[in-house]
Amino acid sequence: MKLIQFHQPGLGKRIGIVTRDEEVIDVTSEEAPDVLQLLELAHNEGISVGIILADIQEKVSQNTFTVPGPDNDNNKLNLDNLNNYPDSDTSHLLMPIDPPEAWGFGVTYKRSADMRDQDSDQDIYGRVYHAERPELFFKGTATRCTGPNGAIGIRSDSTFTAAEPELAYVLGANSEILGYTICNDVSAWDIERENPLYLPQSKIFTGCCAIGPMFVTSSEVDDPYNLNIKCQIFRGNQSIYQGEVNTSQINWKFEALTEYLTRDNPIPLGTIVSTGTGIITPEDMPLADGDIVEIEIDGLGKLSNPVKQL
Repeated sequence: MKLIQFHQPGLGKRIGIVTRDEEVIDVTSEEAPDVLQLLELAHNEGISVGIILADIQEKVSQNTFTVPGPDNDNNKLNLDNLNNYPDSDTSHLLMPIDPPEAWGFGVTYKRSADMRDQDSDQDIYGRVYHAERPELFFKGTATRCTGPNGAIGIRSDSTFTAAEPELAYVLGANSEILGYTICNDVSAWDIERENPLYLPQSKIFTGCCAIGPMFVTSSEVDDPYNLNIKCQIFRGNQSIYQGEVNTSQINWKFEALTEYLTRDNPIPLGTIVSTGTGIITPEDMPLADGDIVEIEIDGLGKLSNPVKQL
């Protein structure tokens, strides 16, 4: 099942199921007004999200949303209709879940370890790549995150902020993986390179984490360790960078990462966990105000965000 959250003028936040044809079925209800509360409801009742949504769908009797269009006043709403800049007067995508917490793992790909050690003149990244304990850091809360077409930030004290395209998963109340989404773990690399103890300042700031466009339940993803991740950065109308990697190159199983995250550390349901990047932008290509970053992962859609200088 593919779920989204979207804003509808006059109605506010809505939950939508995305069909195979990318039409959107509104399944918002009083008992589940957003995806996080939907997951909590499923947990509290001890049943699957799919069963709850089937019941809601029956109640709304296949109520597909409609929006005004140039040729037809009753165009069915689909993902393309929602691919708009966030504005209260316009239908647009939101984060697919409002995470109570977002966490990230780093140096899970060998290329990331090698490139970061070269840049820092230290071997700490290679050492952690081969270590028994992964690199783990707090990324932020929902207020620091943004959804599709929302702005990601460049810290005012950073000269080299970079996109980090990553597969992310959503945790349930019992640390099970409920589904997957795309994450851009935006990071101020120059601050981290100056001193590894500055990592929190490199990772946590306004617009430091973009997620979306969809929350895809685990049953829809055949093999999370065999997904192609692609990234493009546009400046003006020109693509200035393209990179790709496959999640088969991740050095950890997600259950092992989760075990370290939850060790003596209570993690709330709906937490986003990003799994590290294997796409390393060149030294001469820091993000700049006005750039557009696009990240695409097999089966999870495309996440696009403009860059804003803070």
